[in-house]
Amino acid sequence: MSELAAKKSDLGTRTLSAIVMLAVTGTALWVGGWLWSSFAIMVAIVVLVEWFGLVRKFAKSGFPRVIWALTGVVYIGSAGVFLAMLGNGWFMGGGRLGLVLSLLSVVVATDTGAYFTGRALGGPKIAPAISPSKTWSGLFGGMILAAVVMAASTNFGVVNLGVPAALAVGAALAVVAQSGDFLESWMKRRAGVKDSGKLIPGHGGAFDRVDGLLAVTFAVGLVLLYSLANSTDL
Repeated sequence: MSELAAKKSDLGTRTLSAIVMLAVTGTALWVGGWLWSSFAIMVAIVVLVEWFGLVRKFAKSGFPRVIWALTGVVYIGSAGVFLAMLGNGWFMGGGRLGLVLSLLSVVVATDTGAYFTGRALGGPKIAPAISPSKTWSGLFGGMILAAVVMAASTNFGVVNLGVPAALAVGAALAVVAQSGDFLESWMKRRAGVKDSGKLIPGHGGAFDRVDGLLAVTFAVGLVLLYSLANSTDL
């Protein structure tokens, strides 16, 4: 098989896998309730298994493995629970579909803005030893597009923020999403692997697909918990 034919074959596999992922995720989110919660927790469990697999490859002794394993349980477990709660409107009344979609859109906007801006402008790399393709121009492009998406969410009443605050939050979440991406890239480089797993044909593992969303959900969940804990209504 020629290289061009191989790329076309891989593109077809990736496209089909993406369609299936979108259909499954969209259905679970639309139905909500126990289905969405089960889906979010199931994804978190799969990602945690892949995390453990990476840790076993780069942490050779017992104590570092335990620390990394506990870190994964806290980080991924919390993000999974937060995502399940956000999808059911348990943090904020109603609007479960719009709220989670806004976070998903911010993560996608970050990746999209970073990719196209980085390719168009190039420039200095952020951390070439961890992720050689990521540039500062790409990061700023991702921040701008994520800010616009979050402002649009506010404009349509999905999140209760003023436009200036929404722009700032969107830009900040883009940095968080990229940090999650860098964390996984660093772990894979330490482990000497290209993908976190082989679960999704053409896309690698689940961790490869949700690294940025994990970081964003974890951060948003902590902020909302803090807000609830300090609410005058409690």
